[in-house]
Amino acid sequence: MVDLKNQSNGIGRISFGRIPSIVDIPDLLNVQIDSFNKFLQADTPPHRRKKIGLQQVFETNFPITDARENFLLEFVEYYVEKPKYSVVECQERGLTYAVPLKAKLRLSSKKEDSNEFSDTVEQEVYLGNLPAMTYRGTFIINGAERVVVSQLHRSPGVFFSESVHPNGTMMYSARIIPFRGSWVEFSTDINNVMYAYIDLKKKFPVTTLLRALGYSSDDAILELFDVVEEVDASKVSLKEFVGRTICSDVFDKKTGEVFINKDSKLTEEHLKQIKKAEIRKIRFLKSEDASEVSVIANTIMRDSARSEEDALETIYRQLRSGDAPDLDTAKNLIDRLFFNPKRYDLGDVGRHRLNAKLGLNIPQEVTTLTKEDIIAIVRYLIDLQQGKKTVDDIDHLGNRRVRTVGEQLAQQFNIGLSRMTRTIRERMNLRDNESPTPQDLVNARTITSVINAFFGTNQLSQFMDQTNPLAE
Repeated sequence: MVDLKNQSNGIGRISFGRIPSIVDIPDLLNVQIDSFNKFLQADTPPHRRKKIGLQQVFETNFPITDARENFLLEFVEYYVEKPKYSVVECQERGLTYAVPLKAKLRLSSKKEDSNEFSDTVEQEVYLGNLPAMTYRGTFIINGAERVVVSQLHRSPGVFFSESVHPNGTMMYSARIIPFRGSWVEFSTDINNVMYAYIDLKKKFPVTTLLRALGYSSDDAILELFDVVEEVDASKVSLKEFVGRTICSDVFDKKTGEVFINKDSKLTEEHLKQIKKAEIRKIRFLKSEDASEVSVIANTIMRDSARSEEDALETIYRQLRSGDAPDLDTAKNLIDRLFFNPKRYDLGDVGRHRLNAKLGLNIPQEVTTLTKEDIIAIVRYLIDLQQGKKTVDDIDHLGNRRVRTVGEQLAQQFNIGLSRMTRTIRERMNLRDNESPTPQDLVNARTITSVINAFFGTNQLSQFMDQTNPLAE
């Protein structure tokens, strides 16, 4: 195992100052070293490893099955062995200071005329050499000392902003930025209608998205945002409500005929009809002055989808430029985009920021989007219109975070493992009548090429400055 904690260069720090230091000088290298140790967890027994770094990457990509589900490849654990050469030897010979990485994989296959996995083969598979960090927080790549620079990037979460249209109308938007997955944006336009964008593609009314999530009727959507006021005609004089918008159809109980359509304004003529039909309960939109009412009501009126099925087909058509073969396909597209942990991940930071910003209590383990997230974001946008909330400063350092070396390596390893997963599935499909082993399916070169490209050509992997001792 590679023990970075106990390695030391033996150089102490001597101070000639008269005033004693109040705060210890921080070990800045420790940020990089700790990040790499958390990624690799080399000193932790396999059964005690936390779901972070390399362990999380493996658990996210496994298990792997073929199209017919005849084979199942599962991840058991991984091992990190000692490096073959020391740091000095690698520098002298022009080699890469790396540790061999092996994983124990379990392959199960089904017998003919059986739906259960029975034949199981467990093997250790070599996944290549992973560059290891030295005690100085650097890497030795082909004999040259390199360092991976930490990156300051926009933190995952939700960000609210505002802009002014040339006609002077204020427009508000919310953007959900995940750690991995599709970007979603909600925004209002000059007509006070709220739209949703997925991956900056064509827009559709936000109520279409809500219908696709199960809130299929207009009443269900209006109740989500508390914009409906139910009035008992036997207790209150309806003359006070003349001019207000009726949000549900009013029909005669005896004949079943609708005599006042929803979205109509209440008139004196309607009062006579209501009295004659002995209607008691009528549902109105709340005060017309509230922008909350107008934005939701306006969006519903602009929404061509009238049911969950219509909404699913509309969204599928916008994203795939064609009609869905069936409703299940359209529904699976939405599920894959936002509710599948393998494709969408807010990360621990993103979930924490979303909960804090929107006042939610969703568990930290839930790193996909939820219906509650989307509803809370729409409510926040409505509050922005009413002046109850404020927008975010995207340049504020509180909205940014540092991606250290461990996180960057985990991302690169995930890319390599995702490519290897596709290769494994292809090989499984070609071996229907055979009994392959894990070693037959795995090609380590896929991962190695991604990692080598990162250290060799990525902008964040730089040569160690040898001229200025302060560079370290």
